[in-house]
Amino acid sequence: MAEKVLYQTVVENKEGIQGHAKVITGGDLDVLTSNPVHDTPGTNPEQLIGLALATCLNATIEAEEKRRGLSHQSVVRVGIKMGFDNPGFQFWLDAQVKIPQVSHDEAVAILEKCEKRCPVAKLLQNSDNVKVHLVDDFDFN
Repeated sequence: MAEKVLYQTVVENKEGIQGHAKVITGGDLDVLTSNPVHDTPGTNPEQLIGLALATCLNATIEAEEKRRGLSHQSVVRVGIKMGFDNPGFQFWLDAQVKIPQVSHDEAVAILEKCEKRCPVAKLLQNSDNVKVHLVDDFDFN
């Protein structure tokens, strides 16, 4: 099947964990990066992957809410942990989803559909380190 590209961007990191990462085509984002285990200003890969999943999944849910004639009330909150692996490190993501304006069964149906449509969720779907689930209340702040 041929690709139909709707959007394209290029991002770059020249400096590693301490420095800047930026969009070089398709936008003008420039973020300060820092090591997550040190108390220095900046963002890190853990935060960026969490934001990518939370934003993409909630945008997909928002589109489904709209398609169903619902107001947008969903919230996606992702907890990210980093730990040692052999070799290196790994992340664990816990994506908690609230869709409060519908019944539990309808929320389950919406989330199942949106996990299959969200590009970031599709990238992460086969990872044992990623959990996406409905909640009534978030387990973390």
